[in-house]
Amino acid sequence: MSGHVLRGFFRAASLLMLLVVVAMLAAIATMHLVIHGAEVQVPDLKGMTVAQARSQTAGLGLNLNVDHRYYSAEVAAGHILTQSPPPGTVVRREWRVRVAESLGPQKVDVPDTVGVDERVASMRLRRLGLETGTIARLPDSGAAEGIVIAQDPPAHAQGIEGPTVNLLVAAPEDDSPDRYVMPDFTGVPIVAAQAQLAKVGIHTSTPIFADVPVQPVGAGAAPPVAPIAPGSVIAQQPPAGSPVDQSTAVHFSVAK
Repeated sequence: MSGHVLRGFFRAASLLMLLVVVAMLAAIATMHLVIHGAEVQVPDLKGMTVAQARSQTAGLGLNLNVDHRYYSAEVAAGHILTQSPPPGTVVRREWRVRVAESLGPQKVDVPDTVGVDERVASMRLRRLGLETGTIARLPDSGAAEGIVIAQDPPAHAQGIEGPTVNLLVAAPEDDSPDRYVMPDFTGVPIVAAQAQLAKVGIHTSTPIFADVPVQPVGAGAAPPVAPIAPGSVIAQQPPAGSPVDQSTAVHFSVAK
């Protein structure tokens, strides 16, 4: 084979290799664009109107969901209070961004629904733009079945977080209650607290025993502070007044 033919052969081989390398680099670049082109950075939506936030997220290929609405004295009604994921998070296109919308300052007066039939109470709340939240039932010999015996928040409450009112409704006496109200067991012997909860099927975790400092005797006109007896409850979780049921985990701290 002549030198001229060899040079032509090597030239063709080099050109072929160059074309292969270029093709590989182009493929890598295309893959990079495909992978990273499908990712976007979540914008900061706080303070925007819902319409503005929806427009911005749609332009990035993201989906916007208004999950909650809360009263706020700082953020105008119709504007975004919070968001998830937070601004700057890198996500894939079509990701769902969840936001809470401000209802502005609380203007509605929470009605008194105690003593009213559950359905009538729900209609009253809806007429005022409020929502019926959790409806729990408790046997009550002093009220007819279906009558509201308590509500949260109470009537005329101010500074409430959301437009939701939870109702406690009277059930027949032979029914098992859905929920109970956690008593204040502070100062009660732990065995008595556990026994009282066990009667309604609520079990407690192993108590945590802690040292309790001796309180100073009251000086002057101040009354003396009674010492905490060993074996008595000094702290509880959930706190007194919280709704609890058979699935609630109750924890006690007890004086050594």
